[in-house]
Amino acid sequence: MAKVFTKGKIFLTLILTCLIVFSAGCVSFNKLKRLNNRQSFTFGLWLSGSFVKSQKEWANLFASFRKAGITELYVSGSVKRLTNIALWARGKGVNIHAWIWALNRPGDTLAQRHPDWYSINRNNQNSLEYNPYVKYYQWLSPFSPGARKHVKNIVRSYAEIYGLKSIHLDYIRYCDVILGKALQPKYGLKQTTQMPQYDFGYHPIARREFKKIFGIDPLETKRPDLNIDWLQFRLNAVTSLVNEISKIVHLKGKLLTAAVFPYPELARQMVRQDWSAWNLDAAQPMLYYNFYSEPPEWVKFATEQGVREIK
Repeated sequence: MAKVFTKGKIFLTLILTCLIVFSAGCVSFNKLKRLNNRQSFTFGLWLSGSFVKSQKEWANLFASFRKAGITELYVSGSVKRLTNIALWARGKGVNIHAWIWALNRPGDTLAQRHPDWYSINRNNQNSLEYNPYVKYYQWLSPFSPGARKHVKNIVRSYAEIYGLKSIHLDYIRYCDVILGKALQPKYGLKQTTQMPQYDFGYHPIARREFKKIFGIDPLETKRPDLNIDWLQFRLNAVTSLVNEISKIVHLKGKLLTAAVFPYPELARQMVRQDWSAWNLDAAQPMLYYNFYSEPPEWVKFATEQGVREIK
């Protein structure tokens, strides 16, 4: 049903929606090893590192996963927790990836002491105080030097963990300016245009730097949401952050992976995410076709678009 394609150092990973007990999960068809240019599927899932506590419980879990053919575990948790889990996973036939929420940082007490680190929408609302769609949406701005340093420090602390396979970035984007078609009714929305309260990236630094190059503040344009230069300018801010993170991660001998929206053009339009330009070792597109009111065949279409762009 699906293939894993490679080009240079990019491996495109296909993720299908599923329901997994005790997991927030997905199944991924993943290729992270380079062995004589051979390709094969691996299966993985995302899960919280806090739902199982003891080493014995984890050992039993690893054995169950391995028996089921699941070898890639994208695990969230503190540095201390991931350090233990990576240690306990040694020799158990599974790879541990540190699952990090990058630019969406709900409950981040250090970041919350710095309101200027947060993303601003077209209504000049700060994401620390205004949470679009859901309460746990608190988006840092990739234009804030403090926010960028903070995210890189978080990544660096996980990259130090012995035995991790990769640093896995999630929420490495802006807030959804457009939701999937099937999700919009849940919030009482019909998003035929980019609504200002969901259109983020208007940090004062972003507006100032854009004006230096293009001679105008994006908020002074009639339709900033349709300005292709302004879109690309915001895309570049996330891309440069990812590529700086990539250098940190690779220096520590780890791979860099990311959960991304289905294919690059859709990602650029819906969440300002240009993942085809990122220096990743693996991309895990979230191909939740039902979110977009698409049939299962759409998975093939979306995969083909990603393959085409990373080439």
